[in-house]
Amino acid sequence: MRNYIYTLLLIVAVSVAYFFPEYFIEVNGFQLKELIIPLLQIIMFGMGTTMSYDDFLGVIKMPKAVIVGLICQFTIMPFLGFAIASTFNFPPEIAAGVILVGCSPSGLASNVISYISKANVALSITITSIATILAPLLTPFLMKLLGGQFIDIAFWPMVIDICKMIIVPIAIGFLINKILKDRNDWLQKILPLISMGGITVIIVIITAAGQKSLQTVGIALVFATILHNVGGFILGYWGARLFKLPEQDCRTVAIEVGLQNAGLASGLAKAMGKLATVGVAPALFGPIMNINGSLLASFWSRKSVDK
Repeated sequence: MRNYIYTLLLIVAVSVAYFFPEYFIEVNGFQLKELIIPLLQIIMFGMGTTMSYDDFLGVIKMPKAVIVGLICQFTIMPFLGFAIASTFNFPPEIAAGVILVGCSPSGLASNVISYISKANVALSITITSIATILAPLLTPFLMKLLGGQFIDIAFWPMVIDICKMIIVPIAIGFLINKILKDRNDWLQKILPLISMGGITVIIVIITAAGQKSLQTVGIALVFATILHNVGGFILGYWGARLFKLPEQDCRTVAIEVGLQNAGLASGLAKAMGKLATVGVAPALFGPIMNINGSLLASFWSRKSVDK
């Protein structure tokens, strides 16, 4: 129920930003887009405080499922995004934004949706953790390969940007978690709320900055984003079925593939100086994946998992 409420609030906030963008671009001369990367770093710090060594031991405990999940994660969404961007014939920078979402690792929401969907939560956490660690190399590589056909992509600057946005904050959060050990309950309660608020602010700022782009390709881009997200769920599920994974793991892979780290994609768009164009698709993907993910979780929560 909370997930639905948050998604509804997100839609309302985005709608307000779209119709009244002037209030979300700058305040007393301060450009609000400068908040995007610091907010993303706080969100990633929060992720780091929840991580432990056990998250990576899943590779040893269930290697086939983890490998299948990671392969699906870094093949289905990037190439599906490329196919959609090419088919819809979007302007180059808008098309690059669609691909950038696909090249990003899975998002934090996947772990919650996996729990509600009666999926394999341990597998979900492992795939999310490893995909995030691999992102500094795989995301720029895939973006250079696919997005580079639409706009110029600087590989090494993107590697550095991703390290600053996710690897460093996660590492600090991980260390804080180890130092505090059992004394970080208050941190675990407040950081998820801060993360939800941070994601909302990021999406609102990008919506306001990209209003003109949305007016040009709005309906088509919304449809393309829904297709990208739902296609990720479907192809992720059947990709796992192809490798004969159990139903619970198939659900997990579907969720990991369909739910991307749109916040990271937004941060990279900001670092590229193309927030109002490349950043538009990630801004739409956030609320859309929350809606579709909630519906999918609701459906699967009523379906038993064959033992």
